[in-house]
Amino acid sequence: MEKIKIILADDEILFRKGIAFMLQREQNIQIIFEASNGSELTSYLSESSIHPDIILMDLKMPLLNGVEATKIIHETYPDIKIIALTSYNTRSFIANMIHVGASSYLVKNATPAEMLETINEVFKKGFYYSECVLEVINDGIAIKDYRIKSYFDDDYLTSREKEILELICQQYSTSEIAEKLFISPRTVDGHRNNLLLKTESKNIAGLVVYAIQNKVIPIKNILKRI
Repeated sequence: MEKIKIILADDEILFRKGIAFMLQREQNIQIIFEASNGSELTSYLSESSIHPDIILMDLKMPLLNGVEATKIIHETYPDIKIIALTSYNTRSFIANMIHVGASSYLVKNATPAEMLETINEVFKKGFYYSECVLEVINDGIAIKDYRIKSYFDDDYLTSREKEILELICQQYSTSEIAEKLFISPRTVDGHRNNLLLKTESKNIAGLVVYAIQNKVIPIKNILKRI
């Protein structure tokens, strides 16, 4: 069984140890490191050959906070997915973390089942946005210095690309999209790569943000799967 390698970054030791204890009971999850601040986290990543699939990132930490650490990691290690795990549940915090590269946003009063679902979805599909997060993205609220890189003309995307983009936004995997559209997974990958190039997005999460903010996919269609 492939294990999801996770790093926990939180300065609240009791909380961090509690999360670690819970996650280590899952057969498909492995905690590879715990950090009490962003500096410890980035130092580990630069020095270790073993990198995580996912980082559970607190926002308020000493020395280097979670927002700044997320910016650095997203730029330097784009394959590492970051789940913001915090007690801050305001729309501005959510928008800012998504903007700087978080693949999901989870509040600390979430249930264990919600946390596990988020981790597994981010691992499988690269992102996981709750209805609340999708609404924040749709509103485009409080995203500092954010500018949409380009707008879709009517013919900017092909009908097939739009079809695949909608399924991506609904959190279908590559194999699921291939099955629904009766095409090969390799063809789906090709269309996805074209979408990334056309929208100048770095990852799947970026595609979803782009689609929502450019109103390419109605938010009601995205919520169908969620």
